[in-house]
Amino acid sequence: MKRRDDSGRSEGFTLLEILMALFIGLVVLGAVYASIWSGQRSSAGVERKILAQQDVRGALQVMAAEISMASFNPTFATGIWRNPPNAAITPCTGTSANQGRKGIQEATPTSISVEMDVGRTGIIGDDNNEIIRYSFNATDQAIFRNVNCQGDVSFLGDVAAAAQGTRNVRVINDILGINNNQTLPQTAVFRYYDAKNPPTELFPATPADFANIRRIDITLGVETEEVDPATQQRKQMIYTTSVLVRNHVLNQ
Repeated sequence: MKRRDDSGRSEGFTLLEILMALFIGLVVLGAVYASIWSGQRSSAGVERKILAQQDVRGALQVMAAEISMASFNPTFATGIWRNPPNAAITPCTGTSANQGRKGIQEATPTSISVEMDVGRTGIIGDDNNEIIRYSFNATDQAIFRNVNCQGDVSFLGDVAAAAQGTRNVRVINDILGINNNQTLPQTAVFRYYDAKNPPTELFPATPADFANIRRIDITLGVETEEVDPATQQRKQMIYTTSVLVRNHVLNQ
């Protein structure tokens, strides 16, 4: 409240002035808090987006590097190719009846099995990373990797993290409609081409088809955890690369 001194001047504040000052202070503090919260949210969103991009690009690089080594056979050994990890009978250890497929023993739109003699022993499977299978699981929205028949492990789109809602990306090639060029298109992560100019897309079914593979395109359609404020939808991105399987050209 105000009071007057002996000279008649007013001193102090009225209750209304105090309440107005408190109100203005709260508004200012609220604006500052909102600005800080928005900045932190934006920063966290950028960080999640960067992490997602790093995950996808890193996965794509590893897949391309390993697939490019398909049919590596420095000793030119014969009869060395094994049944792929998804084979019903003696996977990985049983000698493949399809030696003409060489180091690409499986080639579907959503899975691929590659083999290579990285140990230079003339034997496949006696060293690490000599039989590698990649597969897309639409239910789990993830890419799985299987090495030397040791079981599928989530490679991109961490399934364990997904159970806790913390994974960075989901692989959604099917949702994004990423298909091959068949008469009845199929969801595709992998597409196969021969050496013609222009190249013809292959849909491997026989050993001859496998032997003609010269280039493999890998496409990963992903959805991040980050929600776009404008659309309120998760952000979606598509990454692709082409792999030349040079070792596969050799008559091994």
